[in-house]
Amino acid sequence: MEQPLVSVIMGVYNQWDEDVLHEAVNSILNQTYRNFEFIIWDDGSKPEAAKHVTKLALLDNRIIVAGKEENRGLAFSLNECIRLAAGKYIARMDADDISAPERFAKQVDFLESHEEYGWCGTNTKLFDENGEWGIRQMPEIPVMRDYFHYSPFVHPSVMFRADLFDENNGYLSREDTLRCEDYELFMNLVQRGQKGYNLQEKLFSYRETRESYHKRTVHFRLNEAKSRYRNYKKLGKLFPVGWVYVLRPIAACLIPARLLEFVKRSEGIYSKRVEESRIQKRNRMEVNRVDRERGIGEPIASIQEFVTKESGTLSRSRRISGSI
Repeated sequence: MEQPLVSVIMGVYNQWDEDVLHEAVNSILNQTYRNFEFIIWDDGSKPEAAKHVTKLALLDNRIIVAGKEENRGLAFSLNECIRLAAGKYIARMDADDISAPERFAKQVDFLESHEEYGWCGTNTKLFDENGEWGIRQMPEIPVMRDYFHYSPFVHPSVMFRADLFDENNGYLSREDTLRCEDYELFMNLVQRGQKGYNLQEKLFSYRETRESYHKRTVHFRLNEAKSRYRNYKKLGKLFPVGWVYVLRPIAACLIPARLLEFVKRSEGIYSKRVEESRIQKRNRMEVNRVDRERGIGEPIASIQEFVTKESGTLSRSRRISGSI
């Protein structure tokens, strides 16, 4: 196999649904961009789930399956994948999401022609077992205020330059970064003067079920608060607004999961409706433009209002022109 330009990295832990796993993997194998390797790390899955991962190596010779019996977490898994990677670019993927066929082609093209950016993500469709239900519109060029609210990148949609990672710069694999590995990484990159970009196309589908909102336990929210405090302090952003967002994850512990679910899903549904409305408006404008070019829909008569001067007074009358 030729030297891959892209190394795709994916950590898997107890993905019991083999169909979901295959859907995710096949969305990578079916990319229009073909020069990649696909490194899949089994992070100590139970034997039955581990079998699903082992069999993936038979699907394509670009797939490399590795792992350990001990569960060490996503950050550790991704670091191990990066250690094995040979590509110029590192593309993330998760074991239950879906990449659009043209995702890699467009991300590689962007990074090859925009050396000022260290990574790029994409806008995202949100789906569950019932299909697509919303979208997540990401800021095109995130600035610091975007990092206050949430991570301004959908982590598994991102493609990085591989030279951003070395022995001292990777995912921070610690107990207090569980479930906020991506935010910790992006904050570290910002501190190093790096910047990222979001392609304004929906090139990724992120699985977000109703159960997803119940997984953010108090423990993980405290991890997020610690991560925010640590990184805002390094960036000198604790005052005046940084402290508000440090405490935000802790305050979220007091909000019922069902209410958080309602808010997040409402945001996704609203964004989808806004985009659909925008598309419909653009389509109507295009139809009207084409009709005008073809001479369809032109008025058969026009009414022109003008002023005449008679006997020293102004009078107003109308002239009808055109063909009837």
